[in-house]
Amino acid sequence: MLTIRDGFPVSLGHTLIIPKRHVASFFDVTPEERNQLFDAIDHAKQELDKEISPDGYNIGINSGEAAGQTVMHLHIHLIPRFNGDCTDPKGGIRWIFPDKAKYWDD
Repeated sequence: MLTIRDGFPVSLGHTLIIPKRHVASFFDVTPEERNQLFDAIDHAKQELDKEISPDGYNIGINSGEAAGQTVMHLHIHLIPRFNGDCTDPKGGIRWIFPDKAKYWDD
């Protein structure tokens, strides 16, 4: 596995976890690779916790062009989040479709 900082980060510490074997989709990895990916996420989180102490995380995988994948090699985004980094984080990644994001009653 390769763990690097994103070249176009959406937050401080935005990190990518990338398998060495070329595979386009998360759904194409072997069970062993899947375990290695999750171990790498855990390790990267521990390092980010020590380095920048975020208040939360988003973990994302874009799989296929329809899902927004632009680099056709699997990579997992580990995105540190901080209190106050957006007006209202409620709903998280659901905001990719704003008209479907708010599913709760105030």
